[in-house]
Amino acid sequence: MFRFLYSEEAPMMFTHASFWFFFMAALLLYSFLYKRNALRNAFLFAVSIYFYYKCGGYYFTLLLLSVLFNYATGLAIAGKRIKNFALFVGVSFNLLLLAWFKYAYLFTDWINQIAGTSLETVNFFAIWSNNVVGSNFDISTIILPVGISFFTFQAISYIVDVYRQKAPVVRNILDFGFYLSFFPSLVAGPIVRAAEFVPQMFRKYQLRKEEMGHALFLISCGLFKKMAISDYISINFVDRVFDDPLLYSGFENLMAVYGYSLQIYCDFSGYTDIAIGVALLLGFRLPANFNSPYQANNIADFWHRWHISLSSWLRDYLYIPLGGNRKGRIRTNVNLMITMILGGLWHGANMRFVIWGALHGAALVFYRIWTHFFPPRKLKRKAMSSFWGVLLTFHFVAFCWIFFRSPDMPTAINVLNRIFSPTPLLLIGEMITGYYFVLGLILTGFLMHWCPAQWKEYMRGWYVLLHPVWKTLLAVILFFVLFQMKSATIQPFIYFQF
Repeated sequence: MFRFLYSEEAPMMFTHASFWFFFMAALLLYSFLYKRNALRNAFLFAVSIYFYYKCGGYYFTLLLLSVLFNYATGLAIAGKRIKNFALFVGVSFNLLLLAWFKYAYLFTDWINQIAGTSLETVNFFAIWSNNVVGSNFDISTIILPVGISFFTFQAISYIVDVYRQKAPVVRNILDFGFYLSFFPSLVAGPIVRAAEFVPQMFRKYQLRKEEMGHALFLISCGLFKKMAISDYISINFVDRVFDDPLLYSGFENLMAVYGYSLQIYCDFSGYTDIAIGVALLLGFRLPANFNSPYQANNIADFWHRWHISLSSWLRDYLYIPLGGNRKGRIRTNVNLMITMILGGLWHGANMRFVIWGALHGAALVFYRIWTHFFPPRKLKRKAMSSFWGVLLTFHFVAFCWIFFRSPDMPTAINVLNRIFSPTPLLLIGEMITGYYFVLGLILTGFLMHWCPAQWKEYMRGWYVLLHPVWKTLLAVILFFVLFQMKSATIQPFIYFQF
């Protein structure tokens, strides 16, 4: 049943039936408006704000504040008189807003430790909301608004690109609001650049038959990744081990690390697949965010394939402004470390995220040094060399995921200690038998991921060319499979917390 008001117990998500009722209703109304660009953009802006309200409650007003401020900042920069000052104020405001919600507790602790004070955090947004709309938020608790990192980074990229004259300024506030709040990518990306998206806002709606098939294929793949693989192995295996790794053997801890590596990929790329598919049905093309990252044969290649919109954002708005690789080898390595540590800190104010980012930064530095002394051969890589590169890169990334997934540092240490504790072969055989379905699903997921790109493209092309009757039948079968594997409670997407 669709609820029109926000429910904290049942926020709107792609994997919930309420979203598809919402989307079908929006699509129906959209069919009467899509030919008139101004009306279409205003409608999708309103739909996006309502979607965010259903996801995060009264924090939709924070999104509206971001729309108003960054719209005005873009106009001020385009005016050129105070563009340097406007850029400084705009970037500062966005970063301070993000820092307040994500790092207020961390900063308060630092001040108290250094100054010997006993300051406490106060949620001023909760005070305002309680006074204005009569809500009952706890003013001593700061709740991270869903997706704030994504729309804030998108806003920063907009004002910086307008300043650099790489993106057009949007002069209609409804058009800008639509750009910043477009609901498919609003809460978990991909981060969409204005130069890529704004021109689409003023083009006529166009969706070829093949693109519709591609959109449905992406949505189906995304739902399968999230509900049939990610949620199932999370609830039935991974979460249990990470909740108390000391209760499980080294083999079970190792399998949980492999499982989480697959879980976070299927969860996040599943969201992206659905977002791109939904946006395409509305006539908008979002950039790819994943490209089989566990097929990477070195750590630099991994970051060209994983969360592409964030890694390219960090490159263009942090790494390059720091000096990139233009200041010599030592400065380049320092810039890499700073970028990756801040990228880790972006995920949360916790030392384990800093360690995760620092490990990736150190690996990128090591790779640069290694390739300087041992340049890659210009000839095509041999299959065996590529195999070992993929294997080593995957295991390094999986090792780093331990710090990313663990709720705290002691848990991460316990997982590592258990992994390096020997497990008798007889017990391993019994565990494989006991966990046969979950382990089989993990293995199947990785085999599907490691399939050659040509095979995946063949499957996509085959689906796109199917008769609508067969597509419908496949959708019914998929729905049946997902219903059988669905957990009792809807699992939120992992990156909602960031």
